[in-house]
Amino acid sequence: MITAKCAIKKDDKVKVIAGRDKGKIGKVLKVNRKKNRLLVENINMVKRHTRPTAKTKQGGIVEGEALIPWSNVMLMCSKCIQPTRIKMQRLEDGKKVRVCCKCNEIIDS
Repeated sequence: MITAKCAIKKDDKVKVIAGRDKGKIGKVLKVNRKKNRLLVENINMVKRHTRPTAKTKQGGIVEGEALIPWSNVMLMCSKCIQPTRIKMQRLEDGKKVRVCCKCNEIIDS
């Protein structure tokens, strides 16, 4: 499978732009580059029915986050507080940084 370039990293704040949770904002917990998916805090919550095991004595319904395609989210700029596209720029010292396309500020990570 060909993986596209994803500029979203762990601990970034993102806004969901498509799907059932459209409009919600959350923090990225995990990035799966092979499957082009993200795990976002309190987004795409699913319920799983589990049986009792040695680890979990009590079976039942467990609720947790599921992966979401990274094309369904946009990175939130901390300066202009809006979802934005980003561009990569190289600084004078040769370091590549992510820059907000709306306010031209460097996005911290």
